[in-house]
Amino acid sequence: MYIRLYTKDPNPKEIERVVTILKNGGVIIYPTDSVYAIGCDALNVRGVEKIYKHRGLEAKKALLSIICSDLSNISQFARVDNSQFKILKKNLPGPFTFILEASSNLPKLYKTRKTVGIRVPDNDIIRAIVKELGNPVLTASIKDEDNIVEYTTDPELIYEIYENQVDAVIDGGYGNNQPTTVVDLTGGEPEIIRQGIGELLL
Repeated sequence: MYIRLYTKDPNPKEIERVVTILKNGGVIIYPTDSVYAIGCDALNVRGVEKIYKHRGLEAKKALLSIICSDLSNISQFARVDNSQFKILKKNLPGPFTFILEASSNLPKLYKTRKTVGIRVPDNDIIRAIVKELGNPVLTASIKDEDNIVEYTTDPELIYEIYENQVDAVIDGGYGNNQPTTVVDLTGGEPEIIRQGIGELLL
């Protein structure tokens, strides 16, 4: 399925279509404020297993990253102290993945995980989907097989590649070709694990 949505004021009926797919354990490709990503309802076991299988990952070993609709959702799934919250507030929504200590609210599938990557992208489409879904979305960047171009930015090309592998591709315009900046907040000081498109504010 190919769904075109506008970044500003995405069509609520189309958002509902996407949410129905996610609730049924489906997998989608969608735009973020960095690269296009693949995801599912993070609390739907069937969807999560599809993502791990698609990426050739083991749930026990893979770094789990989830998208929340806003800062108020984060404390449900990660432990956040005051100093960490201040950093999150300065930088989110934005192109960052913040690694935090996982909370006990994550489902059994993730019980072996001690940390969780948190995203709140500056993109109205995926945030509207997450808000309507009521659960976070498990997220992983779409990698390109090309050795020169690491990330595909054209949603029509993405659809050509993935139409038989996912339940829906959401066209939200051209994506970026730089990933998020990954920041580990589990130590005493923020540590940049990967410098991406986001410039960290402290």
